[in-house]
Amino acid sequence: MRAHPTTPIKIHPTQYSRDNKGLYRLCVSALLNKLNQMLGDYLPNRKNILGLLMVLSGSLISIWLNERIQDWTEHSVLGLSALTLAILIGMVLGNTLYPRFANSLTEGVTFCKAQILRLAIVLYGFKITLAQVVSVGGGAIATDALVLSSTFMITYLLGTKVLKMDRTTTMLIGSGASICGAAAVIAAEPVLKAESHKVTIAVATVVVFGTLSMLLYPLLYQMGWLAGIIDPQHYGVYIGSTIHEVAQVVVAGNAISPEVGNTAVVTKMIRVMMLAPFLLLLSVFVTSVDTAAQNTAISSTHQPSKIQLILQRFKSIQVPWFAFVFLAMVGINSLLSLLPGSAAPVVQSATQAMIHLDNLLLTMAMFALGLTTHFSAIKKAGIKPLVLAAVMFIWLILGGAAINIVMTQIS
Repeated sequence: MRAHPTTPIKIHPTQYSRDNKGLYRLCVSALLNKLNQMLGDYLPNRKNILGLLMVLSGSLISIWLNERIQDWTEHSVLGLSALTLAILIGMVLGNTLYPRFANSLTEGVTFCKAQILRLAIVLYGFKITLAQVVSVGGGAIATDALVLSSTFMITYLLGTKVLKMDRTTTMLIGSGASICGAAAVIAAEPVLKAESHKVTIAVATVVVFGTLSMLLYPLLYQMGWLAGIIDPQHYGVYIGSTIHEVAQVVVAGNAISPEVGNTAVVTKMIRVMMLAPFLLLLSVFVTSVDTAAQNTAISSTHQPSKIQLILQRFKSIQVPWFAFVFLAMVGINSLLSLLPGSAAPVVQSATQAMIHLDNLLLTMAMFALGLTTHFSAIKKAGIKPLVLAAVMFIWLILGGAAINIVMTQIS
């Protein structure tokens, strides 16, 4: 039986070009739609306007008041900044006048706490160069890793074994204390499948003790805490590796000096970037514990496999993209600083404009955070979560100092 020769399929060049153009348009359209969806979350809508205007007004007042106080005191008030004033004024208003108008202002205030804060952190990259990142060194990365792991493990053991708290609340508090405050608590929520009131409790403890840290660390520095043991730059590493929130690190570091502030923020952002692998490990841990519990409760024929549970948890993980974009901005700023002298004035003007915008956005985020820090949330937390958070607050100050001292000696 003789095989018939196959006739090769011929594609006309015009048809091939047309197919390629169609595929290209489809890909571009999908990419633009995805980008539009992402950017849409960062564009205010009509419901945000009132809240945005109120937060903007409060922020501008905070900036003006800070400048007046600094002029009156000849810059002798250490620990005071527009960010500090913004959160303090916001807390006063948040527990007095703001609740009366919350219905019409909440969406705009929430927008400032979330999207505006992330944009502010991204633009903070224009204050830092890669040379400064390199100057922090590998010691800062090791310090962050040690502080993160030790803080979370101590929180978990103390909460579940000593205070007999539920596992979810304990791990939420541990996530906030060990990585990046409320952002870490919210990111851990889908992994832990936490109830909303437990998330509120964890966020309340983070805000309370993070705010205390923000005010205390500059005061401790002024009092000579760790003086002669670590230099100002390493004090920035100490701040960045132990204070809860990114914005709180910005306030505490810059209250001492811009150089300490830059070191603190770079160290903190390295810690924030550890959120992604932390969530992956947390997912594996929770899945392992849940699987073990299910094995003792029901037959293995009626339960999903461990791999299926892990994959389900992975799908819920929220990666902190703003930390990576922040590093991209640092890279862009570093490249701009290398441009020839003729372009320097233009680059410097543009960079200063971005810095001023960033300062305003940070102040807005802190004012919004203050508005939503209600004293009633502290009552809801009960005594045990507050005790746990207080102990970890002390650990971050003392234990964090010990880790930083040891790492300084090693490096």
